[in-house]
Amino acid sequence: MSDGAATLGPLDVTKVMAALPHRYPMLLVDRVERITKDESITAIKAVSMNEEFFQGHFPGRPIMPGVLQVEALAQAAGVLAVESMDLAGSGKLVYFMAIENAKFRKPVEPGCLLQLDVEIVQMRRAICKFAGKASVNGETTCEVQFTAMIADPPEA
Repeated sequence: MSDGAATLGPLDVTKVMAALPHRYPMLLVDRVERITKDESITAIKAVSMNEEFFQGHFPGRPIMPGVLQVEALAQAAGVLAVESMDLAGSGKLVYFMAIENAKFRKPVEPGCLLQLDVEIVQMRRAICKFAGKASVNGETTCEVQFTAMIADPPEA
């Protein structure tokens, strides 16, 4: 952590929803434990058996899809970017530009608290590169690097 970095947290789901446009069933960040502006975020996704995707992935052996773990990491990164740039409530959106080196290590099952750790690798104006890791009880479930762009929403 750099000297003088602003640290925020914890943030409840209402503050997460102020930073992100996502809503049920696509909101995949339930709580932010800590944000260090311009550096990193630690957030939580409470994985419940009531998640819609468990109905078909997989009957009799429910597992959270890896792509949704990546989406949860991206949403945590979105909160980090919006808070770092003081854009909460601005209506700006964070769009994926690239997903690289995604690796899935362990399945995520209902009843888990999925910890989402994301660091900013590089930030240039509206383009950010991130490194993310999801874990359950300290065991890595997913690792990924991704790039995102902060932009205005498309016109209706």
